[in-house]
Amino acid sequence: MLKGGYPAYTTSCAWFGYSDQQLKQLCTDALNSGWTKFKVKVGADVEDDRRRCRLIRQIIGPDNTLMIDANQKWDVAEAISWVSSLAEFKPLWIEEPTSPDDILGHAAISKALAPLGIGVATGEQCQNRVMFKQLLQASALQFVQIDSCRLGSVNENLAVLLMAHKFQVPVCPHAGGVGLCELVQHLSLFDYISVSQSLSNRMCEYTDHLHEHFTSPVVIQNAHYMPPKDPGYSTEMLESSVQTHQYPEGDVWKRLMDK
Repeated sequence: MLKGGYPAYTTSCAWFGYSDQQLKQLCTDALNSGWTKFKVKVGADVEDDRRRCRLIRQIIGPDNTLMIDANQKWDVAEAISWVSSLAEFKPLWIEEPTSPDDILGHAAISKALAPLGIGVATGEQCQNRVMFKQLLQASALQFVQIDSCRLGSVNENLAVLLMAHKFQVPVCPHAGGVGLCELVQHLSLFDYISVSQSLSNRMCEYTDHLHEHFTSPVVIQNAHYMPPKDPGYSTEMLESSVQTHQYPEGDVWKRLMDK
């Protein structure tokens, strides 16, 4: 880990609302920086999703990894139909295809998509280890996505890592929000070093924003998280950022209220 780091994937290239030219530029820049795993937001319009997935697959090539993320947009039948129409672009997983509380719905989607070679990834909205236990017992997901903030405490996250190992399901943490990348890198490293000892189908999400507000921001080299060297959980924010954004005295809020 100290030499090569923990593998990451990028969500920053394919948000909704990007023009084709922007998609092309961002994907090309990411490829040139060593990225090989890309996630695409889907679920607004099936034909537009097909067009965008086709474009991105053409840019990143057949050997790099593509994932798709619906952010809970569908019911079960719609999820199966919609994702099946995107199967030709070889997504590794469909993330959050339906309501995060619907354990049996995820199981049905998982079973239906298995012949297409598409896994189900979910978990960023799960608040406790019991929901993960049920998802794992029901074979409702092929990729566990812990969230370092939404799950209550480090201990709750560690319980999920241990259960995922028992069921031989890889953990690919959700990250990208304010400080989530900083937090979850520790859990991914612990998972590899002390639990799974495997990198097979394992990766940690990365988005390139808001890291400048932290005293120990993540370090990405060649699309890998480099192990943090500072003590602690990497959550301390710069005092200047805290003061600027503090409600209601911070300069950011004063400017908004002046409008």
